[in-house]
Amino acid sequence: MKILVTGGSGFLGGAVCRHLAVAGHDVRSLQRRFCEPLAALGVDQRLGDIRDADAVRRATAGCDAVVHTAARVGAAADPRPCHDVNVTGTRHVLDACRRHGVGTLVHTSSPSVVFDNTDIDGGDETLPYPRRPLGPYPATKAAAERLVLAADGPGLATVALRPHCIWGPGDPHFAPRLLRAARLGVFPLVGGGHKRIDTVHVDNAAHAHLLALDRVRPGTPAAGRPYFITQGRPCTFARTLTLFFRALGRNPRLQPVPVPLARATGGLCEDGWRLLRLPGRPPLDRCLVAGAAYANWFDITAARTHLGYTPLVSTPEGLERLRRTR
Repeated sequence: MKILVTGGSGFLGGAVCRHLAVAGHDVRSLQRRFCEPLAALGVDQRLGDIRDADAVRRATAGCDAVVHTAARVGAAADPRPCHDVNVTGTRHVLDACRRHGVGTLVHTSSPSVVFDNTDIDGGDETLPYPRRPLGPYPATKAAAERLVLAADGPGLATVALRPHCIWGPGDPHFAPRLLRAARLGVFPLVGGGHKRIDTVHVDNAAHAHLLALDRVRPGTPAAGRPYFITQGRPCTFARTLTLFFRALGRNPRLQPVPVPLARATGGLCEDGWRLLRLPGRPPLDRCLVAGAAYANWFDITAARTHLGYTPLVSTPEGLERLRRTR
């Protein structure tokens, strides 16, 4: 198929492009800047902004399917730009799909759309959206997901994937934050790190997107639904950190921090970063605290059943790949 990937120069988008190219698809990418690794794959790069409806329509023309990974990430992101990219940008993608007769849209969502400062132990896709999202990012991702799922119908089959805490070689978010914290020699272990969490290797997340492209058709059981995508092997936050720090060649002291203190600090950091327009991401924010202080692992039975999803890269194998590239 000819497939458009929005945000193809990003971490997940690049992995999706790579997997699609290896599988023999004709891959096109929409992103703001030229990307050499995509050029090496033979990807047809269309430069433009997801907030530009005309650019999205031009990039979508002639495509059989769209994988929409483009998003503004970060809990401290300004609400307006976050809405413009994550919600308005998704509207542009949906409009372009309808205009050009695209048959399938695979949308990259986030488990944060259901975070509500409570434990999620093996939660599934019946979890509701919270009344009070933890920030602009989860709020806008939830709004975008609703738009995508509501658009499912006879002319356009849609699906929303919720990959949880994506990591792997080249990760621009998770590993860098760990490394920055490790330089201080101490890492705050919110709530003692006893709650279980799960993550997903970037190649497993990309694999799930290809499975969705294959399984999602109008009227099929997989269409019009969200799916959690993880390693399927939850363990405690403290154990997860230990494994990642070991793979990254670091050994900071894990210092337990009370949840109320972490929550207050995360809120202050997030608000301060946004108000002062500081570069990069704050060392702590509300979503990060929620992800560390509360259990957040998910039942992936639905993805296994409807998409045929099984993680291709085990956690030990993924960590070894990470160790070799540090």
